[in-house]
Amino acid sequence: MATIDKGRAIIKLKELIGKDLRPLARKFGVTVFTDELNCVGRNKGWAGQVLERYIGLGVNNIQAPNGGYWELKMASLKKLKNGVVVPKETMQITMINPEQVKNTPFESSHLLAKLRETIICARLYNDINETRSVLLSVGKFDLGDKYLYEQVKADYDLVRNAIRTRGFSVLTGAMGVYVQPRTKGAGHGSISRAFYARPVFIKKILGL
Repeated sequence: MATIDKGRAIIKLKELIGKDLRPLARKFGVTVFTDELNCVGRNKGWAGQVLERYIGLGVNNIQAPNGGYWELKMASLKKLKNGVVVPKETMQITMINPEQVKNTPFESSHLLAKLRETIICARLYNDINETRSVLLSVGKFDLGDKYLYEQVKADYDLVRNAIRTRGFSVLTGAMGVYVQPRTKGAGHGSISRAFYARPVFIKKILGL
């Protein structure tokens, strides 16, 4: 897997602040819609994949941090009628492997690995057809704040204990203060789950 120094990655990513990512998706061959003409089949992770391609990482679908020792994450923001910018939705952090979570304390978890050394970028969501999307910010996040660390750990332990005592199927998006376990995949019948950062956590990560 290709890697790049975290500091170098931040410098390169900041070159894109204020720029529309949609043309770059075409340039790097990143699918935004499987049917572009009718804007059907949206790839929700397209903007993050554009940034990965831009800094030379390629698209990463494994649980290890996609920069080797650091993680690149993209948050989607929207502008309210009063002009305030807020998180549009939750942000996926990492998939949940039930056996792995059940047997792994938070200190050794993939969840912590994803949040320990993070480059967090934010883009402005424009419309359902993704006609344009401007990169707003590029920053660092390391879960160094003790309060945030303890709450994310508590959210992870809640999920871990639920899997150990009641099984994987009991996980629900109602769990967790900052990090929730939620269905991953199309349709209500999906059995895959992932850890997602709630909007309130995204606001703290971005300093909104």
